[in-house]
Amino acid sequence: MHGEGIARYPDWELLASWVAVVEAGSISEAAKRLRISQAGVSQRVKAIEALLDTELLDRSTRPARPTSAGQRLFEHATAILQSADQMIEGVRNVSRAKRVVVRLGCVDSFAATVGPIIIRALSGTSQQVRLWSGITPTLDAQLEARQLDMAVTTSGVGLAPGVRRQKLFSEPYFAVLPKAFPVERLGSLTDLSHQLRFIRYSARSVIGQHVDTYLMGHTDTIERTCEFDATDPMLSLVAAGLGFAITTPLCLWQSRHFVPDIRVVPLSSFSRHRRPYEVLSRSFYLSSRENELGNLPNDMHDLLCQAYEKQISRDIAKALGLQPHEVYSFTQ
Repeated sequence: MHGEGIARYPDWELLASWVAVVEAGSISEAAKRLRISQAGVSQRVKAIEALLDTELLDRSTRPARPTSAGQRLFEHATAILQSADQMIEGVRNVSRAKRVVVRLGCVDSFAATVGPIIIRALSGTSQQVRLWSGITPTLDAQLEARQLDMAVTTSGVGLAPGVRRQKLFSEPYFAVLPKAFPVERLGSLTDLSHQLRFIRYSARSVIGQHVDTYLMGHTDTIERTCEFDATDPMLSLVAAGLGFAITTPLCLWQSRHFVPDIRVVPLSSFSRHRRPYEVLSRSFYLSSRENELGNLPNDMHDLLCQAYEKQISRDIAKALGLQPHEVYSFTQ
């Protein structure tokens, strides 16, 4: 008879149920995750055990633990389900390619400055871009949840499986002071805070966390008074002579209407015990899911790098009285 002796394979529902049991640590927790009854999960586990003719759970323990065979199945099933997700999204991208709509998420300072150049560069082509803005943790989560096709963020860690991350460029942090504040004799940032209030980014933001870690590394103890999630209100206080801040060229360019009333000072101009401060910088990355968008991520990477190098960085440097190489770096 045709078909006799041919091995049967567990379907994706059974594999997903087994992965849920192992990851959740128990059948009851897996049932909550899968939104089915515990009996339903148990039936699926027994079905896959019968199909493979082996025990997957050691039921002599409480809660039951995966056997060696069960652990091996978990590893294979995880890889198979990830490949299945990629296959499904790849097929969907064929339809998406016909619509040529690309969902690109960028951190706020990037979207506000480089975003318009992207739109202009792609106008008149077959590509249409939906540009979203947000903060790095949110954008990373949206990319992983397939709500975005690509994302520009400032996080180079925590790479999700199947996500490719390409570095775009780095930019240094500067101290930003009121225009009239004398800078001939600068000591430490703590010394500066005794003359000007430190106006900082909130610790909720990645940039705020960068600055806080930097200050702790230099043993600077500065009172927390004014904190903001955005650059505009922060620079408005600096421009009014009410304090100083630490930010980056791209953030300054986003709020460039304040540039005539401020001045930027490299962090290396400050010193503690006659030792200059180290340079602090942040990097931008373009993230996309592997093997799903063809050459588009590489093309977008080149477009973004060229836009920043050929136009944005030069505009920023001119406005701040700096050289282009002082506001960015392409080193890996």
